[in-house]
Amino acid sequence: MMQAEQKKVAPLIKMARGQAEAVLKMIEDDRYCLEIANQISATESLLRKARREVLRAHLEGCVREALECGDEDERKAKLDEIISLMDKAEK
Repeated sequence: MMQAEQKKVAPLIKMARGQAEAVLKMIEDDRYCLEIANQISATESLLRKARREVLRAHLEGCVREALECGDEDERKAKLDEIISLMDKAEK
């Protein structure tokens, strides 16, 4: 399933990488702090969007399959994975 989402996720990661490099340049050029902070926020936003796409692919593929076809242990493991990811996303 991730293969199918690659076209959505890869460009987001590449843009975030470009923005992160731009932030480093801004720091080296001693740019205004709030300009730097705004660019960091934009980078974080792209990474959050990429994470959502990866999680969406996981839910639509791996988790759906486990819930439909897996045994009880596999279903519980997939649900535990999702809960763990949600906990990490809140930090």
